[in-house]
Amino acid sequence: MFKTLFRTLSADFQIIFDRDPAARNWLEVLFCYPGLQALLLHRLAHRLYSLRMPFVPRLISHLARFFTGIEIHPGAQIGQGVFIDHGMGVVIGETAIVGNYALIYQGVTLGGTGKESGKRHPTLGENVVVGAGAKVLGNLSIGDNVRIGAGSVVLRDVPPDCTVVGVPGRIVYRSGVRVNPLDHGQLPDSEAQVIRALLDRIETLEQQVQSLQKTAHSTHHLLEDIRVPVCRLEDRVIEQYLDGSGI
Repeated sequence: MFKTLFRTLSADFQIIFDRDPAARNWLEVLFCYPGLQALLLHRLAHRLYSLRMPFVPRLISHLARFFTGIEIHPGAQIGQGVFIDHGMGVVIGETAIVGNYALIYQGVTLGGTGKESGKRHPTLGENVVVGAGAKVLGNLSIGDNVRIGAGSVVLRDVPPDCTVVGVPGRIVYRSGVRVNPLDHGQLPDSEAQVIRALLDRIETLEQQVQSLQKTAHSTHHLLEDIRVPVCRLEDRVIEQYLDGSGI
């Protein structure tokens, strides 16, 4: 047990140097990184909580929230190597499960959607990145290597190797290639892509109408007899956006 605990704490400590270029020495990381401090206190509170000790685990969680701005319920299960960057305003619910090497930015909520009992908080896979201010609500399953864009609201399950953005969250990218977790700002703008595709389609239809009008004028046909091709929205990006892109 102590060997496993030491390995977990070591991973929590080392991941900061791997992912934060501002981390310069171990003293700075130990005393000035609230994400690490919150995790250390949570692991103590979680251990006491699993032993069914009353009051004390919640008190430790409350003190951790006071000193770090990060609220993690003692019942939450946090994997090793998890990095909570800055962390102010992070809330992780009682039945939440966070996989190994997840990266969580400030303002993230892993919360529930009501007063239902049992498992009511999200389950995050390994290497998941949750951008600043994102909300993942309910008993959801977030697959491995998923990136959730800043400010997104995720209300349904997400398969592995996807990027999710928007309110509500939409899958805008699928790939089996693992990406740099620090590139959480490099996310596609799905709305802009759809609008651009629709504008291109409208421009094409206008050109077709003008061509038909010229043909009708030269051959003295009535404009009422002109049939303009119907836009069937065959463009993949439009179809994916309209059907929610799987979310």
